[in-house]
Amino acid sequence: MNSLGFDKPESQTRVVVAMSGGVDSSAVAAMLHAEGYEVIGITLQLYDHGVAVGKKGACCAGQDIHDARRVADTLGIAHYVLNYESKFKDAVMDDFVETYLSGATPIPCVRCNQSVKFKDLLQTARELGADCMATGHYVQRVVKDGKAELHRGADPDKDQSYFLFATTQEQLEFLRFPLGHMNKEQTRALATQYGLAIADKPDSQDICFVPTGGYAKVIEKLRPGAAEPGQIVHVDGTVLGAHQGIIHYTVGQRKGLVSGVAEPLYVVRLDATNRQVVVGPKKALAQTDVRLKEMNWLGGQTAPPELWVKMRSAQIPQRASMVERADDAALVRLAMPYEGVAPGQACVMYDGNRMLGGGWITPRDAA
Repeated sequence: MNSLGFDKPESQTRVVVAMSGGVDSSAVAAMLHAEGYEVIGITLQLYDHGVAVGKKGACCAGQDIHDARRVADTLGIAHYVLNYESKFKDAVMDDFVETYLSGATPIPCVRCNQSVKFKDLLQTARELGADCMATGHYVQRVVKDGKAELHRGADPDKDQSYFLFATTQEQLEFLRFPLGHMNKEQTRALATQYGLAIADKPDSQDICFVPTGGYAKVIEKLRPGAAEPGQIVHVDGTVLGAHQGIIHYTVGQRKGLVSGVAEPLYVVRLDATNRQVVVGPKKALAQTDVRLKEMNWLGGQTAPPELWVKMRSAQIPQRASMVERADDAALVRLAMPYEGVAPGQACVMYDGNRMLGGGWITPRDAA
């Protein structure tokens, strides 16, 4: 068996590498090429804000396509740029806007992995006759009893399993994650070893189509006039002020609400139907039951009696149990109340290092 798990020589194993133009995917392409695999690099043209705003460093900017092409030329591998702008807009950007307008807080990187990258691009890799597709994600693919499992990356600071909760079993069987056992310093050292000019390229920190973090401006551009004003209301029903659109608020937010009140107030929920931002004391945020939709489950027939869950990518895992699961919905019960449960975010479940699956958090009053 070769390092990718195929019973044939590396030279007879074709691998499509999703090349974003960053250090991680470039190092993957270089490493697999050095091991003797037939490597084909594919870069997706998703949304080129780089030309519009002159900002470098996001995964789908024009500069990144140039960097990916330059890496491929250095390695001497085939490289293709595919225009997925229409698919990206439909599956990711429009969902981003609609989620904010509904009063929830989206994670577009998950939607991108779920749709464009691990669906459309993966299908393209199959059509090219690839044996597998490799990415630069910091997660580990572990095969047990002939079945692939998704585990946390070895470096807890870089682990990206939270963002891959929607990966299906079929996709996981085809995917490979060569960096899962490494940390970023080791990856950069690899890129330097292989003579890649992007070895010191900074990591992207922004959502690719929201280059400055100003997501409200992006929403206004894509849906002019959609952000309607409304009231800021206390959980006891008292009207405290006005707002210029619920898209400017997220559950748990404290700053920028109302002035002249004695107690610290937080956004408790967003009522899109009535255009209300409902605020209250911190204790009003506490939740024990978390209801999920669009569940993806990789954990077998039954869930372990005790789970560890994350409801934010950087959150310390919380003890929980799954009390209901039917079709693509579930109810997760936390062992201790948590004040950071936000609709639109993901609740991702673990059994030790293994990622079992997850779903999108729905409002607490959802049926």
